[in-house]
Amino acid sequence: MYPEDLKYSETHEWVRIDKGFATVGITDFATKKLTDLVYVELPSIGKRVTKGASFGVVESVKAVSDLYSPVSGIVVKVNEKLSKEPEIITQDPYGKGWMIKVKIEDQTELDTLMDSEEYKELVKKEKKE
Repeated sequence: MYPEDLKYSETHEWVRIDKGFATVGITDFATKKLTDLVYVELPSIGKRVTKGASFGVVESVKAVSDLYSPVSGIVVKVNEKLSKEPEIITQDPYGKGWMIKVKIEDQTELDTLMDSEEYKELVKKEKKE
């Protein structure tokens, strides 16, 4: 359900690490909470993102939600398809629905993120609330 090769934030973003770069998206749980996505606003290439700070916005028929960066660094790639087809995020949140790629500034920030088991527990708690 939650891929084991990813790290997760408490705000429901996921991170895939590859040679000093982080690919970031939102989890399947987050997409189900938001329901039908109608708009995505992402940062431009070259923009600096900070761990825990908003890097963009997703808008659904229900609400507008900030996206929070799980790592600090410089945006090196943006998934441009999402501006025209935000539903890709819901259809394939861990694949084609990725949002940004970041050159990581501080690898130790990754230690504060959850693995898939820890994230599963967080989701269980939130479902009960």
